[in-house]
Formats: sequence, C-alpha cells, structure tokens
Amino acid sequence: MQYLPKIESPKDLRQLPNSALPTVAKELREWILECVSKLGGHLGSSLGSAEITTALHYVFDTPKDKIVWDTGHQTYGHKILTGRREALKRIRQADGISGFLKRDESEYDAFGAGHASTAISAATGMAAARDLKNENFKVVAVVSDGCITGGESYEGLTNAGALQTDIIVILNDNQMFISNKVGAMSTFLTRLLTLGAVRDAGVEVKKFLARFKFWGAVITRVVKRTRVLLFPGMLFEEMGFQYFGPVDGHDIHNLVEVLRHIKSLKGPVLIHCVTKKGKGYDAAEKDPYTWHGPGKFDVAQAKMIKGEKPAAPTYTSVFGKTLLRLAEEDPRVVAITGAMPEGTGTDMFRDRFPKRYFDVGLAEPHAVTFAAGLACEGYRPVVAIYSTFLQRAYDQIEHDVCLQKLPVVLALDRGGLVGADGPTHHGVFDYSYLRMIPNMTVMAPADENELQHMLKTALAMNAPVSLRYPRGEGTGAKLDAALETIPVGKGVRLRDGHDGTIAAIGNRVAPALEAAKLLERAGLSVGVLNMRFVKPLDRDLLLQALEKSERLVTVEDNAVQGGFGSAVLEALADAHRPAQVLRLGIPDQFVSHGTMDQLYAQLALDAAGIARRTAEWLGAKTLPAVQA
Repeated sequence: MQYLPKIESPKDLRQLPNSALPTVAKELREWILECVSKLGGHLGSSLGSAEITTALHYVFDTPKDKIVWDTGHQTYGHKILTGRREALKRIRQADGISGFLKRDESEYDAFGAGHASTAISAATGMAAARDLKNENFKVVAVVSDGCITGGESYEGLTNAGALQTDIIVILNDNQMFISNKVGAMSTFLTRLLTLGAVRDAGVEVKKFLARFKFWGAVITRVVKRTRVLLFPGMLFEEMGFQYFGPVDGHDIHNLVEVLRHIKSLKGPVLIHCVTKKGKGYDAAEKDPYTWHGPGKFDVAQAKMIKGEKPAAPTYTSVFGKTLLRLAEEDPRVVAITGAMPEGTGTDMFRDRFPKRYFDVGLAEPHAVTFAAGLACEGYRPVVAIYSTFLQRAYDQIEHDVCLQKLPVVLALDRGGLVGADGPTHHGVFDYSYLRMIPNMTVMAPADENELQHMLKTALAMNAPVSLRYPRGEGTGAKLDAALETIPVGKGVRLRDGHDGTIAAIGNRVAPALEAAKLLERAGLSVGVLNMRFVKPLDRDLLLQALEKSERLVTVEDNAVQGGFGSAVLEALADAHRPAQVLRLGIPDQFVSHGTMDQLYAQLALDAAGIARRTAEWLGAKTLPAVQA
C-alpha cells in the first residue's frame, strides 16, 4: 500500500495531493476486504462509501467539523482514516473496536449509531447548539438510501429546513432503494446545480410549459411531472434544502469539488450521491444482500468459509417455516417486516404468498400500526422485527394495538444477546417494556420445537401477543410434525429439587437444566421450571415450587430491571408469599460486543455461571463439580 500506512489521522490525509485520492479510496477497499474476510462484518456498504468517506475527511476539518453517520454500516473506511487502521483487524471482537459508531471510542465519532435514521436529527441538534454558542464549524450527516426511508429522517429534514441552520446532508444512494438517475442529463444537471442555477432553471422550465395554457389541466400535470423528472431534489427543496445532484459518488475529484463549493453555502444543503454497494469487489457488486454483512470468506475465490455444520436449524428458519405452514392453513395470516426479509425468515413467506407479504422499509412504528389496520379488517398479521428495533414502535404497540385489543403477533427475532453487533443490537429489554402494557401476552420458547407451537398459539389468540426468540441455532430439539396450541400462561416443571428451584424463561431454560446437573454433582438438589410466559405468569407453578424450597432463582436473557425476575417478585408479593429470590439476568449496564459464549460467561448466564451463582447463594461450602 502506498498511502494508507502513512495516514494516522485525517490531518495526514489532507496533506496529500488531490491526485492521490483515488488510490487512497482503492487502498481503503483493500484493507476493508482484508480485515472483514477474516472476521466477518458489514462489507458492502463500507466498500461503496470509500470515495465519500475519503472526500469528506479531505475537505472538512474533522474532528472540529462534525460528520454524523447513520447506523455505521458504511463507516469502516471512516474508522481506518481516523486512527483505527490496525484496530480494524479486531473489529467486533471482545477485545476490539465496535462495528458501529461510539463516542467514547474516537473523537471522530461525533454521534453513536447502530439504529437507522438518526443522523439528520442528531446533526440538526449539533448545528442548533453551534448557533446558540456562536461557534464556527460544519455539521455533515451521511445517510444511506435505506435510512432515508425511516420516519425520523423526514422529521429531521423538516426541522432542519424550518430552522434554516447551516447543515449538510449527504444522501448515499447505493441503488438499493432510490432509482438510479445517473447519466448524461444528470451530469448536466449536476453542473447546473453546482453553479447554483437549479432554481432558475426550474423556473424557466415552468415558464416555458406554462405558455401552453390552452391545454389547461393537462399542462399543469406535465409541469409537475417534468419538474420531478428533471429535478429529483424537488421534494427536498420543498422542505427547505438546497439540492445538489445526482452526483457520481465514485468520482472522487468531482466529489471534492462539489463539497468545497457546498462548504461555503448557508442554510440546509442536501447532496445526492449515487454509489454502488460493494464497489470494487465483483461478488459484492453482483449480490449486495449476501455481501452486506458476510462471515469469514476467501477474498480471491469469493467463497464463504464454512465452520462446523450447525447442530440444529436456527430459530429464524424454524419461525419462517412454521409461519408458512400456518399461512397455508389460514388465509388471514399476513407477514410484515421492516426491510429485513432474509434476516427475519419472512423471505420464504414473500416467495410463497407475495400478496400477503409486506415489506414496509425501515419504519417500525408504521409497521406496527399498519398491522393494527390489517387486524381491524379481520387479518392476522405477524410483524417480524428484531427485538432491539421494535423499541422504536413502543407507542404504536401501546396505543394502536394493545389499547384496541387487536390480534397482532409481534415476532421478536434476536431476543437477548446477539454477539458481535454489540449494545445497539442486543435485544435485552423487551420483557420489561412489553409486560407492563395491558392486554399484551409475553411468551418465549425454551427451544425451537416450542417456538413452532407458540407461534400457532399466538395466532389462535384473539389478542396482542409478543413472541421472542434468540439469534442463532436452536438446541437440537426434535420438531413435532403436528403443531399444537399450548395453555396460555402455563409453565412446565422440568425437574424437582429440595434445595431450591431455578425458574427460567426462553433460551436460558437449557443452560438452567445444565446448571442443575452441575449442582447435583456438587451435592445440591435444584429443580427447574420452564416458565414459558412472562405475562400472564404461572403463579401457581411458582407457589408449588416454593412448597419444596423457599429458595427461588430466576434466570432470563433480559434486563433484570422490570423483567421476568421482577414479574416473579411482584407475583409473590401479590400472593403474600414470602420467599428468598435471586434474580439472574442482564445487569444495569449496556453489554459490549463479543461472541455469544464469551458474553454469557462474563455475565454468569451460561450453565457454569448459573450453577456457580446459585451454589454460592445457597451457601455451598465447596463447588468441586461446578464446571461447564
């Protein structure tokens, strides 16, 4: 590499001649490929944004000037240019840097981000603060075309347009959502726009067409359509922005020229850059979905490096196949997702029942209320969204679904810890934020077989239901051929014990059983309950367990504050039943990234940790056999 080893910060980048920038972008791609191929991570978006990233740090005085990125999928190049080149070799590892943006990781990460559509709002807030303090720096928000579909992006655009503060929005259109309008006409328009002539040109077009008044209403429609055809930024201009583009996002010299011009403008400005997701790596360009976030792969052969054959199907695949079976039996079943068909397993539903499948984009609040509308008309919608993303639709769940008692099934994939994606993606709050809402049923399967029965149960209920399940493969449980409903609000006793009882929920049931076996070797007799439901809670099963021992341990892959363990304490208090309770779960902290095994071990939520914490609490003097 010619330039990258010499760049320790954007100051070094800015010392290079303009002629070196294409090579810098090329070297960024090579380094990203080298690191991600060994670790996995978000590849396609970072490859596609290499020129934008380089141009931004070349033109703007970062970190004084603030660059606010959306989600973080496109920021590996940003990390490399801001002193984290070598650190990229350990990205998303327990001892390495985050795969997303973190303010405490670098002064160049102006705003933390892992969820979509936050950049414009945050950047507008920074610009407003700058104005209040009479300071002088630039604020740039970089938004992908997927993130622009989120409602918060439009709320931010509206606010920025109303404030008329100095802010620059870069719309990175990687052709995965917005139409590609790059061509000769676009190049011409870009030149016009860069010269500040777009408004005048638009007026001239309107004046010219308005001469033909004898066509009446017809010409009015033509005027509108012509302005949209020639000026795709009309929407943004109506929101108070000066629009520049479409600009070729891979022509770095033109990008630098445009950014230098834009930098001096006053008020809100939006630059529409068209890029290619996966740019520079043929396989990623041809198949942007597969290469969006691949695991380890061979760069030369463009082949994924497969690990050991999974011992069991993933929860996501079991959910998807079960939903398909139930939809074949009941034409009222419809599926909804937020731009993640493959990630949620609803892709097979899409392929089998395209008219009953709805991908609403990165718009979780809309997804929930849209489902409520379908439910009003007799359908049984299943909304498949990651647990952490459903947090964005809390009001819609409460006001639009639960208040009206509508039969909407919330299928929460990635419930619990998720591993390398870290704190922005850990789904560890849904028990807490859903169980407090009236009319909501909250359930979680212990294994993949129970998942398929719970989905059937959820669709059989005429009420709002949350069904959460974890990331990754199941326990290897045998899948029953026939789907059955299970009693709502009833758990299952898996094992008796006279020294204490572990009441577990969801994916912590299997390690709880293992922990009981470890404790048995240590001379402790501990029972295990698969509670199945956080709400309604099986209070009778808990009271029966307390007849054998006053000691109760609750285990969950959720925040202990307000979660399953808290529900148990409340139930026992309401029953006026004294008991000694130890709650195990996610402590009052944001959990970092790492492998699933590492994280569960650190939090003492694996079998060995549950056994150790339980034995210590029960007062065991020695723990010779408590080893996982």
